[in-house]
Amino acid sequence: MTEDAFRLFRPVRQETSVIFSSPHSGREYPAAFLAASQLDPARLRSSEDAYVDRLFARAPHHGAPLIAALSPRAYIDVNRAADELDPAVIDGIAKSSHNPRVSSGLGVIPRVVSGGRAIYAGKIALDEVRHRITGHWQPYHDALQSLIDATQQTFGEAILIDCHSMPHEAIDAHVRPGQPKPDVVLGDRFGAAAGREVMDQVEQAFANAGLRVARNSPFAGAYIAQHYGRPLSRRHVVQVEIDRALYLDEVRVEPSAGFSAFCTQLNRVIAEIAAIGRRAIPLAAE
Repeated sequence: MTEDAFRLFRPVRQETSVIFSSPHSGREYPAAFLAASQLDPARLRSSEDAYVDRLFARAPHHGAPLIAALSPRAYIDVNRAADELDPAVIDGIAKSSHNPRVSSGLGVIPRVVSGGRAIYAGKIALDEVRHRITGHWQPYHDALQSLIDATQQTFGEAILIDCHSMPHEAIDAHVRPGQPKPDVVLGDRFGAAAGREVMDQVEQAFANAGLRVARNSPFAGAYIAQHYGRPLSRRHVVQVEIDRALYLDEVRVEPSAGFSAFCTQLNRVIAEIAAIGRRAIPLAAE
């Protein structure tokens, strides 16, 4: 299934309460956006979680749906609230209460890409912002909400695995000298977005594949985890951040020589995570 804002890949039959999402792997850059930006396409792409949708592409083979944004993060960030508007880049927006994501230029309409490089020379019109939200942000979240609702109705629970990647250097400041860097950082907003049992099982799936795992530092989960994670209501969200050095040439923003091998390694993780959701008995069978 293809939409303007996202692609939804469904299994022949959903067999698990697990859903995979990739909100930052979009790479369809509108021509008008490229013309409005002062950055070249290569620099704009530095903010992508490049090819994460391809890393998790086999999720439907394990009975789990995968939803992936088509809109690039530099254009609109669907892992932000629609009202996280930055007055420094949007014309006609008044300053509001302090929001660290907006202040750093990473609101729903980003002001900067990786390295703090400004996307625009000036400000963009509020009408353009509304167009991006209604045409790209809202359809993605409508589809994601529908997936979560339908999954919980069928299985009695929903487990969203929110898939991202992190620059190799991103966690340098958070690792003590002599300690190995994690390959994967899992975020559940310190227990607010997912139950402990779910988090433990997701961590074990990555560890079983030989990957080093950390929790909640430096990435604890952003808007999607905050908004959809309701463990007491059996709606769990685990944010996954994967070290780009494992699969990506970060300079060229292209799959590295080890991409295929890492996909094979990750496929075992996907299968094990999908199996977590098979513990739930479909309600229609009761």
